[in-house]
Amino acid sequence: MADALTEARNDKDARVLHLQWESGAKRALSYAVARGYCPCAHCQGHGAGPRKFIASDAALIGIKAVGHYALQLQWSDGHATGIYTFDYLRELPERAP
Repeated sequence: MADALTEARNDKDARVLHLQWESGAKRALSYAVARGYCPCAHCQGHGAGPRKFIASDAALIGIKAVGHYALQLQWSDGHATGIYTFDYLRELPERAP
């Protein structure tokens, strides 16, 4: 079974999404990276290929659990369709390009 996410905390002042998994692994994901690599079809397209980065200064305004495998993040620019699987969140780069 995959390492389940146990905490997702929005640090609005630092503009960071803090994540923690069952294994104890932790990650601080900047808004720029999380929004920039939004996994939705609008941002990434419908086919396979390299991950696209779309620069944005949007703020994270909502976090919803999607089953036991993902988060749906809502952004201040109105974007809220990306489903960020726990594996995807772990794979995102540390910094925006």
